[in-house]
Amino acid sequence: MADIKEVGKAVVEFLTETLNVKGVRVIKAEKVSDGFQVEAEVYEESSFIKSLGLPTRVQDRNIYAVKLNRELEVESYGQKGREQAE
Repeated sequence: MADIKEVGKAVVEFLTETLNVKGVRVIKAEKVSDGFQVEAEVYEESSFIKSLGLPTRVQDRNIYAVKLNRELEVESYGQKGREQAE
């Protein structure tokens, strides 16, 4: 099984590519029975300011939860604290 450093690196690479952001930092990682649960802090362009069509350098701090299997393949990810639209 991979070590925690490899897990963190895999999550940073995945979120950086998937979300097209530069600021990703792992803030929590734990080994679970079938892989790893990780939380990462991500700085993204402010969605509110962007929705107004205004140029800005303001960034929102968001927390993402990522679940990886033992082979470090991402099984699921999502922003924490966001209500899912139905």
